[in-house]
Amino acid sequence: MIYSIRGKLIYCGQDIAVIECSGVGYACNTTLSTISQIQGVQGEVTLYTSMVVREDDVSLYGFATLDELHAFKLLTSVSGVGPKAGLAILSVCDPQSFALAVASGDSKMFTKAKGVGPKVAQRIVLELKDKVSKDTALMGDNNNIDFSSVGTGNASEAISALVVLGYSQSDAARVISAIDPDTSVEDMIKQALRGLAAM
Repeated sequence: MIYSIRGKLIYCGQDIAVIECSGVGYACNTTLSTISQIQGVQGEVTLYTSMVVREDDVSLYGFATLDELHAFKLLTSVSGVGPKAGLAILSVCDPQSFALAVASGDSKMFTKAKGVGPKVAQRIVLELKDKVSKDTALMGDNNNIDFSSVGTGNASEAISALVVLGYSQSDAARVISAIDPDTSVEDMIKQALRGLAAM
């Protein structure tokens, strides 16, 4: 298995980067985020990789960060989520946003990715929620959010109201989690709107 590739970037397309190492060009399928980070780099670049071997194909997937690689591996462990869908999801959200969406049950976030329907998006949340919630590295700044409290009572109603107003479930859960759970729904919404406006 190839853990990483370091070399000169000789080609950069919309979803592929070719890294030359010792005269060999390695084509790595990748995300828009990785492309934006390495495009235009004059020196050497490093991509952390995952190799997918199938009967008729061997493909290399490369990422600028270990967090993105880890999120990709989690995504592709879900039944029905292949490497292309994993790349599409990580092209519309960074690893921390992915983790927050899974932990807060925001399956709609994943339907923004090309080729990901509501059923697959819900399966991602269902199969990864426990794993992601315990993953301190991937959760990053969201580690202090108690998602069990935001899914019940007044917090749940306030989140639903914020979603109706057009906010994502992940962002709503993030701000609501910082509010006292005994606060009334109306006051929660007011405080959350102030918090969301400051984001």
